[in-house]
Amino acid sequence: MNTVVEVQSVRKDFESGIDGDRFTAVKDVSFTVAKSEIVCICGKTGCGKSTLVNLMLGIDKPTDGTIRIDGLSPHDDFMGMRGKLAVVFQTDRLLPWRNVIDNAAIALEVAGVGKEERYEAASSWLTKVGLGGWEQAYPHQLSGGMRQRTSIARAFVTSPQVILLDEAFGHLDEVTAHKLRKDCLALIDETQAAAIVVTHNISEALEIGTRILVLGKPARVLSVHELAEARASDDWAIQRDRMREEIFRNIEIESQD
Repeated sequence: MNTVVEVQSVRKDFESGIDGDRFTAVKDVSFTVAKSEIVCICGKTGCGKSTLVNLMLGIDKPTDGTIRIDGLSPHDDFMGMRGKLAVVFQTDRLLPWRNVIDNAAIALEVAGVGKEERYEAASSWLTKVGLGGWEQAYPHQLSGGMRQRTSIARAFVTSPQVILLDEAFGHLDEVTAHKLRKDCLALIDETQAAAIVVTHNISEALEIGTRILVLGKPARVLSVHELAEARASDDWAIQRDRMREEIFRNIEIESQD
C-alpha cells in the first residue's frame, strides 16, 4: 500500500476564556490514506472536523502527535507542501474579478508557471469537469454547480497527491451534488490521488468512501467502516443499511455521554 497521508496520535488543545483554561478539540486521532483511497470523515457539527481540517492544511499545529503528507509536515514544511495537497471547500471561494480560467489556474500562477502553460493545464481540467467553452466567463455568470466545478478544476490543476474535500457538496441540491460527486470520483480514480472527504452526510460517505471514520466529540475515532469489499458484494444494500444504523447509533450514544 502506497501510503500518502499519515495522521498519528494527533491532539489539539486551545485556550478558552480569560482564565486560561484549556479544552481539547481533537483527541488522539490516527489514520492513514493511500493512493486512490477515499477516506470519509463523519461526525456531528461541532465535533472537531474543522479543527482537524486546519491541522491537515497546516493552518494550525498539533499540540501532540504528527501529520505527514508525502513525508512532510503541513505546518512545519508549509512551503514544501505546494502542489501536494489541494482542497475543495463548501463554498467555491472563486475570485469574482477573475474569469473561470484565471481562477482555475491561480495555483500555477502562484507557483510561477508561465501563462501559456498554466492556461493549457487549466483549460484541460476545465474540460474534464464539464466547463469547456466557459473559460472566459466570470463567477457571477455561473450556476452554483458550475462554480464548484471551477473550484474542483482549480484543485486538480497542480496534480496533487492528496485531495481534501471539506463539505464540498453540502450546499448543492441533491441532483447536482450526486453528479458532482460522481465526476469527482472519476477524477480521483484517473489521477490516483489520495482523497479525504469531510462530511456530516452519512449517505454521501457510504456512497463514495472506501473507508469511513466516525468521530466523536472531542474529535476521536469512534468507529471505522471498510467499504470497498462490502460494496462489491451481492448484499451491499443490506450491509450499507446496517452500517448506516451502526454509525447513527455510535453518534447517538456519543451525544448522550
